[in-house]
Amino acid sequence: MNSFMSWVGGKKALREEVVQRFPLYYERYIEVFGGGGWVLFHKPPGRDFEVYNDFNSLLANLYRCVRDRHEELIDSLRYVLNSREDFELIKQALARDNVNLPEGQREDALGRSPASDVQKASWFYQIIRYSYASALTSYGSQPHDMRANFPLIEQAHRRLKDVVVENKDFEKLIRQYDRPVSLFYCDPPYHATEGYYQNIGEDGFTEKDHIRLRDALLSIEGKFLLSYNDDAFVRELYDAPGIQIEAVTRLNNIKQRYDPNCQFAEVFIANYDMTERQRAATQLNLFDFGQEI
Repeated sequence: MNSFMSWVGGKKALREEVVQRFPLYYERYIEVFGGGGWVLFHKPPGRDFEVYNDFNSLLANLYRCVRDRHEELIDSLRYVLNSREDFELIKQALARDNVNLPEGQREDALGRSPASDVQKASWFYQIIRYSYASALTSYGSQPHDMRANFPLIEQAHRRLKDVVVENKDFEKLIRQYDRPVSLFYCDPPYHATEGYYQNIGEDGFTEKDHIRLRDALLSIEGKFLLSYNDDAFVRELYDAPGIQIEAVTRLNNIKQRYDPNCQFAEVFIANYDMTERQRAATQLNLFDFGQEI
């Protein structure tokens, strides 16, 4: 199934490639940098314990509202306008409301109360849908029927019903959910492209964070699958015993207008054999063929 939203760096084009490289057995699935959730929504729901995480508190709140209060969310989106004026007003409201008030204080200096979780989710979803390339910064100036998203929200609500939604720093999340039966899928901001991502943290995602992620993953009991841009820094970072690195390419959507069929180089990195699922399927097909003979 598709996600109910687009997101910068989303894995729509690579989701099947990602799932094909999952290990055969795991009991916990943790999506560390959730974003648009394209891999989670594409992954067949099973008996595994699933966690969606994103450090962006507005994004985590949106997912919780889709999971728990989707009817209220849809109602709040039913009569919104696709206009530059509303877009800028919503951005200002989100920026204002996202400032934490002192403990016990219920209004800001102008007497305004914080918006409800559903209202914030509604505002944020409008910013995602109406911004240029879903980058959250500038108005997209494109026609978009908000009502066309309602079936997607309803479908996502059903898929997320048993998913835990977290809003944690990746290191704390990995430490909390690590078990020998855990699978962590990580799709961090790509190296040297961190500026494209909004609201990641006070200082953004830095080179120190890439190193911190490496250190966290190399010390876990469970398994991890990581997607990155094919970059010398990344390859050197994960040049360690027991780590597999596989190069893949996909269409570079940004350059398609002036360079058709331009490819973007990426890598998958894992601490297990990424071919085990494919090999198991091949062996099963050979067994079926032998039975027919």
